[in-house]
Amino acid sequence: MSSWNYAEVWRALAHVQGDAVAIEQGPRSVSWSEFDQSSRAVATWMNERAVAPGAKVALYLHNSPEYLIGFAAALFNKSIPVNTNYRYGVDELVYLFDNADAEVLIFHGSFLSVVEALRPQLPGLRHFLFVDDATEPCPSWATPFEEATATTIGELPELSGDDMIFLYTGGTTGMPKGVMWRQDDLFARLNSGGFRRFDEESHAQAVAELVRSDGPGYSVLPACPLMHGTGLFTAINALGGGGRVVLLPSRHFSADELARVIDDHEVNVVVIVGDPFARPLLRCLEANPNQYSLSSVFAFLSSGAMWSEEIKRGLLAHQPNMMLVDAFSSSEALGMGSSISSGQSMQQTARFTLGVDVRVISDSDTDVLAGSDEIGRLMLGGRIPLGYYKDEIKSAATFQVVDGVRYSVPGDMAKVNADGTIQLLGRGSQCINTAGEKVFPEEVEETLKTHAAVADACVVGVADEEYGQRIVAAVELHPQQHVDESELIAHVKSRLASYKAPRAIRTVDTIGRAVNGKMDYARHQREAAEWLRDRGAF
Repeated sequence: MSSWNYAEVWRALAHVQGDAVAIEQGPRSVSWSEFDQSSRAVATWMNERAVAPGAKVALYLHNSPEYLIGFAAALFNKSIPVNTNYRYGVDELVYLFDNADAEVLIFHGSFLSVVEALRPQLPGLRHFLFVDDATEPCPSWATPFEEATATTIGELPELSGDDMIFLYTGGTTGMPKGVMWRQDDLFARLNSGGFRRFDEESHAQAVAELVRSDGPGYSVLPACPLMHGTGLFTAINALGGGGRVVLLPSRHFSADELARVIDDHEVNVVVIVGDPFARPLLRCLEANPNQYSLSSVFAFLSSGAMWSEEIKRGLLAHQPNMMLVDAFSSSEALGMGSSISSGQSMQQTARFTLGVDVRVISDSDTDVLAGSDEIGRLMLGGRIPLGYYKDEIKSAATFQVVDGVRYSVPGDMAKVNADGTIQLLGRGSQCINTAGEKVFPEEVEETLKTHAAVADACVVGVADEEYGQRIVAAVELHPQQHVDESELIAHVKSRLASYKAPRAIRTVDTIGRAVNGKMDYARHQREAAEWLRDRGAF
C-alpha cells in the first residue's frame, strides 16, 4: 500500500536540491530550502496557536509564492488547505468559510476590506495571516505572513497518506462544494498522468534519490489561478517531482506577458484553460512573429474549457515540436480522458481517449457499445475523492457504486466512437430538452465557434410552451467582424442535426467566462429569457 504525502515528498526533495529554485515570480525566486523552511515555520506558528490536525486553513490569495508556502504549511501541520475563489462576494465567502469550518485565513492585503466585512460573521475563523502586497497596512488583528515565516521551527505532527486536501468547486449552479481528497489518492492520481512518473507504491525518499541521480523535474507555468484545481494540481504535481513553478507577475491575464515569461524563464509546461487563454496567446504570436520562440516548451496542458482545433493548429504552426494536451478532468474525477495534438497529428475537439478506470454507462447501467449512437454517463473508478465535505446527499449522487465498484460520476455525458475514443457532449445538468430531443450545449457551442466570425459562444435552453425549451445562443465575435443571425443558424444546421441549431442568437460584447474559463450558464439563461421578452418572442 502506498502512503503518499506531499509535505513528506517536498521535505525529502529540499534535502537534495536546497539551492535550486522551487518557485519564481518575476524577479523573485524561492529556493527549495526557503520553501521548506518557510512552510515548516508557518506550520509551527499554527501549531503553537492550537491549530490542530484536521483544522481548515483557507487561502484567499492571488497567485504568489505565499500561496504554495501557505498550502505546504497547512500540510506540514496536518491541517487541511482550502482554496478560495477571490472573485466571490462577502456572502459567498461567508458561506464557504463557514461550510469549510475554516479556522485560519491567509489573505492578501488587497482583500482587507472584504475580510473586515466577513470577520464578525465567522466566530470560528480565529487566526489571520496577512500577506503584504503593498496595498493596505496589516491590521492589528492579523499577523504579517513574514513574521510567521520567521518562527523557530518546532516539532510538528507525524504525517500520513490519509491527511487531506479540500478543493472547493462550483458556485455557478449552486453554492460551492468541498471535494475531499486523501493526499495518497491525489498524489497517485496526478502522478499517473504526469510528465514525470514514479512507481505508485514508491515513497518520498525514492523520489528524492531519483532527482539526485537524474536531475530536477520540469518547470511549469500555471497561467490560470492557483485557487482552481487546474492551476493548483499541476503546480503541486510539478513540485512533487522536484520541478519548478513559474508564476505570472501580473494579476490580470496578458498574452504578451505569458509569452515573454515562457521564454525568459525557459518554461517546459504551460497550463491554460482552453480558448480563453489560447486564443489571445495565438493573436499575440501572430502579431509578433519573430519576438517569441516558445522553444523551451514541450507541452501546453489545458483543462476545464473547450480548446478548438483552429487555435491548436495556430499554436503548432509557431512551435511544431510541442504537444497540446487537452485533459478531460474535474475536481471530482481526475484523468477521465485526454486528447493530444502535435505537429504530426491533430485530434478533433471534444474527442478524447479514455483514461484508466473509466467507463461510459447507459441508463440501464450497462457499458455503452463502441460505434453505437447511444449516450452514456462517464464514470471514473480507482483513486477518487472521499466525497463532498458535510454533504452526504450530493456525495451519494456523485460517488456511486456500480457492479460493486465505487465510481465518481460528475455528470459528463458522451458517446463512444468505433475506435474506442469518446465524443464528449457536456454535462447532463446543462442538457437542453427541445421538442423531445436532447441537445448538449457544448456540441452546439463548438460548432458555432467554427464560423470565422465567432470568437466564443454560449448555448442555453429557455422555457418555451411549444418546444419545452428553446435553444438560444449568445456569440462573441472577433474584432471588426459582423455576421447575420440567419447565417449562423444555417452554419450550425450545415454541420449538426437541424433540431440542434439555435432558434435565436444574440450578439454580446463578451461571453464573460470566469477566470478559470468556465461558463456561467445560469446567468446566460436569465439574460437570454430577458432578451427574448424584450424582442417580443414570448
